[in-house]
Amino acid sequence: MPMKSLPILALALAAQGAAAASPEFPAVGDVHAPLTVELPEIPDGGWFTSAELGAISTSGNTTGTSITGKIDARHETARWSHEFIVSGFFKEDEYENEDGTRQTSRSAERIAASAKASLKLLGEDRRAFVLGTHVNDKFGAYTRYSTIGIGHGSRWYDSEDKTLDVEIGPGYFSGERDTGEDESGLTVRGAAQFRWQVSPSAYFTQTVSVEKGTSNTHSVAETSLSTKINGTMQMKAGFSVRSDSSVSEDKKNTDTQTSLTLVYSF
Repeated sequence: MPMKSLPILALALAAQGAAAASPEFPAVGDVHAPLTVELPEIPDGGWFTSAELGAISTSGNTTGTSITGKIDARHETARWSHEFIVSGFFKEDEYENEDGTRQTSRSAERIAASAKASLKLLGEDRRAFVLGTHVNDKFGAYTRYSTIGIGHGSRWYDSEDKTLDVEIGPGYFSGERDTGEDESGLTVRGAAQFRWQVSPSAYFTQTVSVEKGTSNTHSVAETSLSTKINGTMQMKAGFSVRSDSSVSEDKKNTDTQTSLTLVYSF
């Protein structure tokens, strides 16, 4: 199937499956829980995995391809919760040289991975965690950015259709600027996730993560609206913002991305 047909297929499937509804609000274990419409109760020792993919292909006066994808896997035991996330974004443009030949050029290439282990404490929705992340961004203000941190997470608000989870803790970062300069230092990290059941088949999610270091403040925010298609598939419209307070003169502080993806859970 041509990649440019995926957004059209997503809209068609959403229109067909919008009537399928589940009245149960999905459980949210922590602020890094999979951003899916329905997160079922995971049995002890069980896994829950979601994979999402979106692609846009253009031709004619403007030719190019962009692909975004993400895999999110969770494993639950009686005392521990583990989560592993891998995501990527690629964009390639085709243009015509002065001599009339056509050439392709990659304008975006970002790969991110994270691993998290959370110890379930006494009391409902309270956890201590260890988190490690790594990002390679060929065209970003930081071409490499790695962090490790510990902290405590808890649920601050819980109603029938809304939840708010918050995390805070110290950490350490190591990065490389686009100029080749290396940086490292201690950080303080805070994160939050707000979920709202807009309708029986649609969920709104807002996540925010801020890492304050000695030389830079690194922030990531994602807004998404997920619509259930059937028991295993959802369509998600998302908008994400990545920001660094300290960048080189030829770089912007903020990068944004708008996406429409299909999410499959298994």
